[in-house]
Amino acid sequence: MARTSIPIYQVDAFTAELFRGNPAAVCPLEEWLPDAVLQRIAAENNLSETAFFVPRGSEYDIRWFSPVTEVDLCGHATLAAAFVLHMLQPERTRFRFQSKCGHLDVFRESDGLLTLDFPAQPAAPVDPPAALEAGLRSRPEEVWAARRDYLTVFPDESAVAALNPDFARLADLDRLGVIATAPGDEADFVSRFFAPSVGVPEDPVTGSAHCTLVPYWARRLGKARLHARQISSRGGELHCEEDGDRVKISGRAVLYLEGTIRTSD
Repeated sequence: MARTSIPIYQVDAFTAELFRGNPAAVCPLEEWLPDAVLQRIAAENNLSETAFFVPRGSEYDIRWFSPVTEVDLCGHATLAAAFVLHMLQPERTRFRFQSKCGHLDVFRESDGLLTLDFPAQPAAPVDPPAALEAGLRSRPEEVWAARRDYLTVFPDESAVAALNPDFARLADLDRLGVIATAPGDEADFVSRFFAPSVGVPEDPVTGSAHCTLVPYWARRLGKARLHARQISSRGGELHCEEDGDRVKISGRAVLYLEGTIRTSD
């Protein structure tokens, strides 16, 4: 079989410190490889997501894979992909990706922040399925459902920090993931994100979850600009803004490693 060499970068996203934030693998490609190869690479990386992108003119087609499946939207790995592209093309300050959720822009700000321009995915209140409360092992004050995830609201940061979910039960829900959120002690709001159905029991920092969190908290707090923290064990910081049917999600990133994958076609 022919051998294929693929560049790989690992980037810690939504943090300015190594070993914090959410690690994502980024693989620039000249053309798409078979889906089975992309999935095997993501499984081998064993990170919450691996991003692959292919140039298309001045833009890029992007796809994301968890260790077990492809996902249709990922924030931290898109931030990581833009970070890598800026390393390779330092003169550029804007990158546009085409994805299954439409176009996604990333801007590099003058202060070094990277800003994602993503579609808003607002939620609506619902009666919680029994498996949700059982899976969280705690009763939220409110339950909302968005296109992809459940949004569960707790009274304070300590209640979110104390959650110890039953991941097997959460994996049986009819949504990809579960967002747990509350007012923050030192931020406008905090969150955690659980997605065992796609091989990610707890995601360290979840940019895409803020497509749902930002509309909720902007409405509840009555302001468009929000400071958020994800309080996983690694932790992450996000600066967010509601902008009509879009949300802007900003954060920093740092390079952990770069290398080469050698695989067969």
